[in-house]
Amino acid sequence: MGINFDLEKCVGCGSCVPACPFGLLEIVDDKVQLKEGCTLCGACRDACAYEAITIEVETSPESRADIDSYRGIWVFAEQHRANLKNVSFELLSKGRELADILSTELCAICFGYNVTNTDLLFAYGADKIYLIDNPELADNQEDYLTYQFVELIREHKPEVVLAGATALGRSFFPRVAAILNTGLTADCTGLDIDTEKRLLLQTRPTFGGNIMATIICPASRPQMATVRPRVFKKGQPDTGHKGDVIRVDFKPDNFQTRTMLLEFIDEVTETVKLEDADIIVSGGRGLGKPENFKLLEELAGVLGAALGASRATVDEGWIPYSHQVGQTGKTVCPRLYIACGISGAIQHLAGMQTSDIIVAINDDPNAPIFEVATYGIVGDLFEVVPLLIKKLKEQ
Repeated sequence: MGINFDLEKCVGCGSCVPACPFGLLEIVDDKVQLKEGCTLCGACRDACAYEAITIEVETSPESRADIDSYRGIWVFAEQHRANLKNVSFELLSKGRELADILSTELCAICFGYNVTNTDLLFAYGADKIYLIDNPELADNQEDYLTYQFVELIREHKPEVVLAGATALGRSFFPRVAAILNTGLTADCTGLDIDTEKRLLLQTRPTFGGNIMATIICPASRPQMATVRPRVFKKGQPDTGHKGDVIRVDFKPDNFQTRTMLLEFIDEVTETVKLEDADIIVSGGRGLGKPENFKLLEELAGVLGAALGASRATVDEGWIPYSHQVGQTGKTVCPRLYIACGISGAIQHLAGMQTSDIIVAINDDPNAPIFEVATYGIVGDLFEVVPLLIKKLKEQ
């Protein structure tokens, strides 16, 4: 694998130089030159209008034939205490689109014990369900999940495998990819297909959310990605869509686990989970001090909403991390998002800008939050929010 510069095609325009995120390109005597440290990201190639830059991927005929034997899209259907998580249905809805583009099947992989509503996996697009039902899997022991998932992938050879970028997905999915010696793109915000090469185009924010990188995995299979909850919206369930349930035997004695789960401790400060909330009231540094979150708690209580927060307030210790919305917190997509005293840093916008309706309350008319807001209120939140609470209580 390597990068090549055709100096006969290169006109020295310099368009590739600022495209390199690592500053490794320069123009010398009207020709491009590359310094050491290239990661083959392809940014310079995409910026070149003269097709003077190419990236070669070394793929032997044997490995090419092996890649061509992989077919199908798999979605890890995560459960917690026998209930399937919403991210499973979100990924199945997106997976259905991708599977239709590739003319292949969509499969849901479900580990757990007495998991309820598995029929919904069919309703959201799955053609098959690989169901592994065993008491040892009830609490998502990561060692068990990792090795069982690796066995399934090696046996059935899916070309794309997706999971939610939840605490569980972020923990065990990289282990699966490492054992299989394949690539994994974490925290994707967009997925598409290159139909000519059957490549999964995996888009995610990078460099603090300032640029969007589209990543491919051309030389190994399966192509693996995790996607943040609420990035993709659930489709309309089709209760008439049915498929096959394939029960897989699980034998714990075949695997070694290095950890023992003692107990789950739920986050007691959350009355409504951010990921599942239809309405979120969120506060930022404009609140001034941690005690003022009580005002937003009152508004959230009136609306039956979840309480969110910006990273700045979490870093200051005003509110627990479980409430953080943004690139380094939780991605949310409620019907209504009310941002109070939040300026709208790009990292925060990355976690909430797909909300159906965004109401921003800020005393700075130039705050970036107003650029994505459906409705903007320029004013003191300590005057606006009490009036809003009063009006809502009257109704």
